[in-house]
Amino acid sequence: MKNLITPQTPWLAPLAGWSDLPFRLLCREHGASVTCTEMVSAKGLVYGGKNTENLLQTIPQDKPVVVQIFGAEADFMQKGVQVLKEHGFQYYDVNVGCSVTKVVKTGAGSAMLRDLPNFFAVAKAVIDEVHKDSTHKIGFKIRLGYQLNENVYEEVALRLQDLGADWITLHPRYAKQAFSGEPDYNALTRLKELVEIPIIASGDLFTARDGIRVLMKTNVDGLMYARGAMSNPRIFDEHKKLYQYVMENNCSYDTIPEYEILYPKSPDEIKKDLYTLIMQHLAYAKEFCPFRAVLQMRTIVPRYVRHLENAKLVRQALIKCRSFEDLDTVIQEYFA
Repeated sequence: MKNLITPQTPWLAPLAGWSDLPFRLLCREHGASVTCTEMVSAKGLVYGGKNTENLLQTIPQDKPVVVQIFGAEADFMQKGVQVLKEHGFQYYDVNVGCSVTKVVKTGAGSAMLRDLPNFFAVAKAVIDEVHKDSTHKIGFKIRLGYQLNENVYEEVALRLQDLGADWITLHPRYAKQAFSGEPDYNALTRLKELVEIPIIASGDLFTARDGIRVLMKTNVDGLMYARGAMSNPRIFDEHKKLYQYVMENNCSYDTIPEYEILYPKSPDEIKKDLYTLIMQHLAYAKEFCPFRAVLQMRTIVPRYVRHLENAKLVRQALIKCRSFEDLDTVIQEYFA
């Protein structure tokens, strides 16, 4: 896994309600080196919930894929990993960063940062279970702490390293901030200096330039794109191409160009590329998630076209779509 945590191998972050199989395949087609599933409940895995089965949908082309699991009880988390092993998965990530109320109130997600003894017990249980097979690897996605200015990330990282974690992803905000305020990228620098295991950066990486600037500023090992990928699944290819340019031209932190300036496209080219992207996503959705693809695309397409002319009209038309035929009509009319 270590060769997949590098500046040249950007990841797709785990995105609740978004990083399903069609979206993972789309991002992989456009340069994502590793993709992560949506959050999967340990109890859902143990009890075999139908929704959990949907979250685990995969195919051979969807590799390497990391399954993100959450829960607050060591025995359920251990059993959950056992279920994932039985499904043939090899890479795992424990969510210790989600601040959504329904997750936090169960003691899982970022709430784990308020009860470190329990968190370390959970971490030991899942790490020991994963490492029963030396080819299986596990990481943890954390935040600075739960409450503002209550930093626990350094203590957490050192303990996870001692327990045998294979990597740590840090979103450098507090759980109480959710996605507000500015991320503290200096914390990534401190964490990289503190531990020896790979550190992955997350948080406010909306463009390839954002990602490469964070890599240069913090010296972390790799990064994952979340909201940047939701609006632009091509961000992974853009990252790789821009990173190569930066290395070949010895760019400094302040002289990294925007990808669009370095590789400009005409409005017609932009629109044509977007059409191709949307049709790729729709094809994957039809094939793998036909039962919810229409509703899903009504949410996704507006993000893709939001900067184009008449995007509001497209959004209004999509709301009325009830079938694949309706979707196709709206898309064809807009891009005609």
